Amino acid sequence: MTRPHRRPPRRTRTPLDPARRAAFDVLRAVTDRDAYANLALPPILRERGIVGRDAAFATELTYGTCRTRGLLDAVIGAAAGRDSTAINPVLLDLLRLGTYQLLRTRVESHAAVSTTVEQAGIEFDSARAGFVNAVLRTISARDEASWVAELAPDAAADPIGHAAFTHAHPRWIAQAFTDALGADAAELAAVLAADDERPQVHLAVRPGVLDAAELADAVGGHPGRYSPYAVYLPSGDPGQLDAVRDGSALVQDEGSQLVARALTLAELDGPDGGRWLDLCAGPGGKTALLGGLAAVAGATVTAVEPSVRRAGLVTENTAGLPVRVHTVDGRDSGLEPGFDRVLVDAPCTGLGALRRRPEARWRRRPADIPELTRLQRELLAAAIALTRPGGMVLYATCSPHLAETTGVVADALRRHRVRALDTTALFAPAERLGAGPHVQLWPHRHGTDAMFAAALQVL
Repeated sequence: MTRPHRRPPRRTRTPLDPARRAAFDVLRAVTDRDAYANLALPPILRERGIVGRDAAFATELTYGTCRTRGLLDAVIGAAAGRDSTAINPVLLDLLRLGTYQLLRTRVESHAAVSTTVEQAGIEFDSARAGFVNAVLRTISARDEASWVAELAPDAAADPIGHAAFTHAHPRWIAQAFTDALGADAAELAAVLAADDERPQVHLAVRPGVLDAAELADAVGGHPGRYSPYAVYLPSGDPGQLDAVRDGSALVQDEGSQLVARALTLAELDGPDGGRWLDLCAGPGGKTALLGGLAAVAGATVTAVEPSVRRAGLVTENTAGLPVRVHTVDGRDSGLEPGFDRVLVDAPCTGLGALRRRPEARWRRRPADIPELTRLQRELLAAAIALTRPGGMVLYATCSPHLAETTGVVADALRRHRVRALDTTALFAPAERLGAGPHVQLWPHRHGTDAMFAAALQVL
């Protein structure tokens, strides 16, 4: 008697552990919905109760994979024998997660490979799982240095391209940093390496409410190097701190603090009437510090933000402060001219904050620059028109790209009745950050985001 053929039971695959699953879900959100990793990950960790070492592991996997995506894709493409863009996006995110573990963590190779292969089988089928297994085993046979030696541009023929690939940056961004820093290979390597490091959390205390040294003692941190309101947080979730919860402190890079503070320090020609303007206020971090300083000085801040959602964030961040929020376009605000101090924290490429926004380096394109610089010039022109003679405008960007910084300022100096002030004296008088007249901060030099600022007095 012939027995009926029975298919062998389908093997039950083991899904990703919670930390890897959280990282994978954020990678999918970044790829599919253009999400920001630093905004997407924290709520996932909270909702799923991922804490301690698991949370740290998920954070490392998420941010590290986002930062190194270009390098990972090159290695994956070489190991797969095809361009990474030809790989299914879900499968590619899994391969990125596995490859990052193999090349840049201490995770055992078998664990990095097996967990990724198992999830590929769950997401797809055994054939795709086999593909992932083959690619990752090829990658695991060599270390990162070996892959870089094979795939990076020649160091002698293209030193900028070689440095960019080695430190997982698009070449055009490395070129922009070189243009701003000068042709120093060691310094380019230093700033690219600084972008790859996990940045320290900076807090800003509210002026007149909380003392920085007091907060530093309470959280086991250290007062900032430049800003009298800065505290460096050594570890932990800042959202859990009482001072952050009650609004007496906020998370803010020290460079941003220096920009807001500089607006209030410049000497005006004539008395300060207390009319201050933040022309590009959303989401309100600098506005909150300005509002705290205004409360101490008896001034009022008018905050302008065209996005309804971001204007709402400004309102939340400045609750209880002398700040009035207007949901209008700063280029055509309808405000009455005559402001004493105006901040233009202009929309920009954000190349100065790549260490805090790990996916941004792969999202931005050189083609973004012309439209942004046009907007920046228009906003600065509007700010100058709203400022009284003798008042000052502080133009700032979180980008060191020369087209967004000195290029915009040079255009304003040609077209408008303004003169450049010594911005270095407004940032850190004791150390005078740079030769002036403008200030360009750098993560590898100052430990801050790469903020640019130029102070202009209206004539």
